[in-house]
Amino acid sequence: MVFKELTNEEFDSFTKKFNQKSIYQTNEYAFVMNEENYDSVFIGMIDDNNEIVAASLILIETEHGFKYAYAPRGVLIDYNNFDLLKTFTKKLKKYLSHLKVIAIKINPIVYKQVTDINNNIIKENDNFDNIMSNLKKCKYYHLGFNNSFEALKPRFDAIIPLQSNYVDLFNKLPKSFRTKLRSTEKNGIVIHKGNKNNLNYLYEQTKKKYPRGLKYFEDCFNFFGKKAEFYYAKLNTSTFLNRARNDYQNKFEAYTHINEELLRTNNSHLIHKKMEADKIAIEAKNDLILATKLNHDYPEGIVIASVIIIKHANTATLLIDGYNPQFKKFNGKHLLIWKLIELFSKEGISEFNLGGINNPTNSDPKYKGLTDFKLSFNAEAVEYIGDFELITNRILYYIYRNASPLRKLFKKKK
Repeated sequence: MVFKELTNEEFDSFTKKFNQKSIYQTNEYAFVMNEENYDSVFIGMIDDNNEIVAASLILIETEHGFKYAYAPRGVLIDYNNFDLLKTFTKKLKKYLSHLKVIAIKINPIVYKQVTDINNNIIKENDNFDNIMSNLKKCKYYHLGFNNSFEALKPRFDAIIPLQSNYVDLFNKLPKSFRTKLRSTEKNGIVIHKGNKNNLNYLYEQTKKKYPRGLKYFEDCFNFFGKKAEFYYAKLNTSTFLNRARNDYQNKFEAYTHINEELLRTNNSHLIHKKMEADKIAIEAKNDLILATKLNHDYPEGIVIASVIIIKHANTATLLIDGYNPQFKKFNGKHLLIWKLIELFSKEGISEFNLGGINNPTNSDPKYKGLTDFKLSFNAEAVEYIGDFELITNRILYYIYRNASPLRKLFKKKK
């Protein structure tokens, strides 16, 4: 078998035939990461019939003179085929060692199991143990079954199958979730399809928590082209004000009616109803005050949530999303995701990948809200095999590891 660098066209042709897909193993993603100061190369192995049987995008990062490689979402290969994996790994190590790359990290699209919102197992990978064994025998070191976001890519994804009609998908949502979506729309949240010029909305919502900047978002749009789409949720403050006025009037009339009835009959059973009416009337009044202020301060409306979507191989992937926590109560992100589910279902997209979540059965409190939010859309929790590291230049690798304290010192001084 021949191991060689592939052209963009050769790599793209192979990935189209490969069953498991990822936006992170594409020409477009390579170009995006080139702008983030990563070198990239496509490598592949050719059999005796001149067919590509394994391939991967390799990203190479240079830090303090050391080169470290990544294969985002893993090498595209049949991990069940030990002989193929062994041969490929041997050639990969030789190739990267020649480039003075000290190691490569991979995180294959190999699922361990898939669970539903209630943590019931939907399916398990019968080949999982064999694949794990094959990788270890080829000297890939497993970095553990992490539960949060410590790895190169999340070990858990929330994925929504879209084969059902969107009406059926909506009816399968929890009743409280459906009520929330209806209320959100009535409050004046409208979903818009934006463009590259609107990406500053997302940047403002993510700049304090996401390591990538506005240029990264723009690069994704430039290189993924028509595959990249941008959507945002905007609060129409005029609609919200009208809704708040009508709601307050209705609640105040109910409150007045109960008060009058209580004065007329002195019925002790109405006292509880009056207390509830008092509470509801106060909430309605507060909403009216808020709506009046927002309409005054933001007469053109407020963008409260946004998302970049990449469509690839009949899958829609949520690349980056954000929201303005100041307006969290409006649930704009909830409606934004639902409207995309509805849209993609109508377009015939097979699945909607909402991206990473925490381990649903061992959730870090910090990420529990994120995990619950994504799974509430009846998403399936897909658990992957995790990260592996393969040492490709042992001498340089151990120099690198021994220099770890020095690297941390350099990072602190940046």
